[in-house]
Amino acid sequence: MDARALQPELDAILRGTSRSFYLTLKVVPRPVRVQLATAYLFCRAADTIADTRLLAPSERLENLACYRARFEADASAGDGESSDAFTSIAEGVGPPLDNPREEQLLRSLEICFDVYRDFEAGDRVLVRRLVTTLTEGMDIDLRHFPAEESGEIAALEDDKALDRYCYHVAGCVGEFWTDLSMDHLPALGRWDARRMRELGVRFGKGLQLTNILRDVDRDLNIGRCYLPRTRLESLGIGARELRAATDRSAVRPVVHDLLELTLDHYRAGWEYTLAIPRRLLTLRLACIWPLWIGLRTLGLLAATDDPCAAGVVRKIERPEVKGLMRRSVLRGLSNGALDREYRRLERRVTQGLGS
Repeated sequence: MDARALQPELDAILRGTSRSFYLTLKVVPRPVRVQLATAYLFCRAADTIADTRLLAPSERLENLACYRARFEADASAGDGESSDAFTSIAEGVGPPLDNPREEQLLRSLEICFDVYRDFEAGDRVLVRRLVTTLTEGMDIDLRHFPAEESGEIAALEDDKALDRYCYHVAGCVGEFWTDLSMDHLPALGRWDARRMRELGVRFGKGLQLTNILRDVDRDLNIGRCYLPRTRLESLGIGARELRAATDRSAVRPVVHDLLELTLDHYRAGWEYTLAIPRRLLTLRLACIWPLWIGLRTLGLLAATDDPCAAGVVRKIERPEVKGLMRRSVLRGLSNGALDREYRRLERRVTQGLGS
């Protein structure tokens, strides 16, 4: 089966599950586009399985294990088992309440697997490794944290646990992106594979830390605290007290420390981005956009006295996103111009940290 013939089906599902990644996918080089789209849809399906509140955490873990097993077995074409397994998972999860497109995704997994089976053997290995690694991160969520409606709450233990979690849910994506690009884009032939994988992992970790710091309030409301327990206890605060507090400014030092760590990961991501040859402009843009948008989010968090305030969402507006994208295109062929813009955005973060 020709994977390119299935693009209309994949595009329809992709548009309905991620507008931002859909835009990024449209600019990545064609030799890696279908692989990235399919890998994203597999990961998004796993996320839907892990997040549905219609099932207890133990049942979600069972479904994730079943899902992961299809990749670990490499789902031989024609055995009929993968289709049955996916149908069972979709029926068990039920229609997600927030996005009906996710139900469509679960029921269309066999289409994605048809594309996957048509990949080169090396690409299947990369996708399989990504899905199994990422779902292990989802296992961490389901095993460590209480059920969302239980009223209980737990925090990750320490910085090591936070780093491990960030690798499993995002750092592995940077690893996958790097290996896939190097396998299919001859212009990256001079890359130091080991160094670029390390930078790719840190790139992903930085983006995940941004999500964590932006969503502290939302996560607290469902019983999850990704701010490490050891850091909170150094301030005399527990996760339960943090959730109940109307003023959370006391944890600003913890947030600022983690913002510094996030910036350090971003610098690795920026080194990664500038190492992409100019002739691969679209691949550069696919890396620039999340970094620049993320930096603006970090700037908002750094500039506020209570970055974890209840009911407040730190999010940059769509016109500013479009402005950043436009400036990236205009500066895309000049490392100097790109770097000046990056440093300008970074200074807004460091100024907030110094205030």
